[in-house]
Amino acid sequence: MAQHVSDVMTSAPVTVEPRTSVTVVARMMRDEDIGAVLVVEGERLRGLVSDRDLVVRALAEGGDPNRTTVANACSDDLVTVKPDDDLVRAVEVMREHAVRRVPVVDDSRHAVGIVFLADLAIERDPESALGDISAARPNK
Repeated sequence: MAQHVSDVMTSAPVTVEPRTSVTVVARMMRDEDIGAVLVVEGERLRGLVSDRDLVVRALAEGGDPNRTTVANACSDDLVTVKPDDDLVRAVEVMREHAVRRVPVVDDSRHAVGIVFLADLAIERDPESALGDISAARPNK
């Protein structure tokens, strides 16, 4: 059984610069079959943009998705965990902040991964409804 965030996190997360259009990010999410992308400025983690963020913060506002940037759509009030944190810590952070995904950063605060609620469900309780659904193949 995994004990640390590094055991379950998605490594080498997809990243984009803040000026990337939401259209480009939506296509990346589709092509990579992912629901979240980290927004970085140089080496600094600036935010996280999810598929829901694109809809609620960008498209629903009526702006041109080719001109609207992820800087305007991303969550920038981030909580993070480290790769060597216990899984219990990741669960506590998610519960306390009511989030389903948390960027993983190293000691230099560089993004090295993302841990998803689904990753934790599969690892900690694979027989649960969430664990079972999370382990299923994605719909295409």
